[in-house]
Amino acid sequence: MRNRWILALAILVPTTAVACAASIATGTRWSAEEVDDIRSLWIGELADLNPDPTNRYADDSAAIALGHRLFFDTRLSSNGQVSCATCHLPDRQFQDDVPLARGVGTTNRRTMPVAGTAHSAWLFWDGRKDSQWSQALGPLESPVEHGGTRAQYAHVIAQHYRQAYEAIFGALPDVSAVPQVAGPVEDPAARAAWERLPEETRNDVTRVFVNIGKAIAAYERQLQPAPSRFDRYVETLKDNGRAPVGILSPEEEAGLRLFIGKANCTQCHNGPLLTDDHFHNTGIPAVASLPEDIGRATGAPQVLADEFNCRSRWSDAAPGECAELEFLAPDGHELVRAFKTPSLRGVADRAPYMHAGQVASLTDVIAHYNRAPKAPAGHSEVTPLRLNEKERLQLAAYLRSLDAPIAARAELLAPPR
Repeated sequence: MRNRWILALAILVPTTAVACAASIATGTRWSAEEVDDIRSLWIGELADLNPDPTNRYADDSAAIALGHRLFFDTRLSSNGQVSCATCHLPDRQFQDDVPLARGVGTTNRRTMPVAGTAHSAWLFWDGRKDSQWSQALGPLESPVEHGGTRAQYAHVIAQHYRQAYEAIFGALPDVSAVPQVAGPVEDPAARAAWERLPEETRNDVTRVFVNIGKAIAAYERQLQPAPSRFDRYVETLKDNGRAPVGILSPEEEAGLRLFIGKANCTQCHNGPLLTDDHFHNTGIPAVASLPEDIGRATGAPQVLADEFNCRSRWSDAAPGECAELEFLAPDGHELVRAFKTPSLRGVADRAPYMHAGQVASLTDVIAHYNRAPKAPAGHSEVTPLRLNEKERLQLAAYLRSLDAPIAARAELLAPPR
């Protein structure tokens, strides 16, 4: 009798309902605590961008448009061939796929992606800058990146961007008597030319230089990570309390379980951008051909002394709005070879890895953390994961589910017309 009742019910219930029930029944089970942990990684938990107190033009539409043009302008370099987009390629997550960034020369570190950096208090692998606009200024005067000087850039603005600049920042100072090459840079001739200028002129040129950075930062603020397959998975999971079927593969779900559990990845890669925005020594080997790099141990004192930090006269922040600097400890053994935790969004498509591209593939990264070798200097924070081969493959599979495009208006993802 019971069997006949079940058969009759099966005939009456629509096929789609049976399929739905089967999907729910076969979905991966997560505990309430695990659901909370997973939801914390969901891009929907990313807070709206707060105003940047250091940059009053950060959300100005005209500044965004100007910054877009400046980002792609190769005239902002000593050889006329390098722009921000040379290393930050829009179709490659605003990075360049090479171990060491290449501008007018070759740097000692890997290019970091731009998307989502507006949420970060510290910029660069060592955190030596504390705003997007001050970060943008560093490469412009670096002898191996853009290789130019602030006087040169002021002339570019005067010759090619006067109208757009003045509509945002007010009257452009007269730079007609300023040498084309002058600035507080490593080149002795350029530095000497800068020091010969009256202080008022130096201040005028520096103000133009600062505003270039603030316009570029306004553009970069528009670049945010888009939702991934993982985020679609979480959106259903958080609403239903059950794992959706067909979004993540069983291997990806198993990798996610490892990510929040046994592999302890969320110790550093947490929050909706999958980074804690802090600095860690993870035992990454040094590159023998490069100068010694001790990471945050160098970057912390640099940002405190930076000409363009939050507390500087060039910042728009009011007193009391620079809490990160106020509480920053400039030294300590834990800072030695500590580098910034990168976001894992889009990570599978962003080899090579680490601050100098020392690790070639995602599987090699996982293998490194599985071994947890001794740090070449300082003290490594990681311990061996002891994942077997299957688990390592599952973890890599989950990380691939984080692939997604950059979320920005289409016209901002290409050179301006």
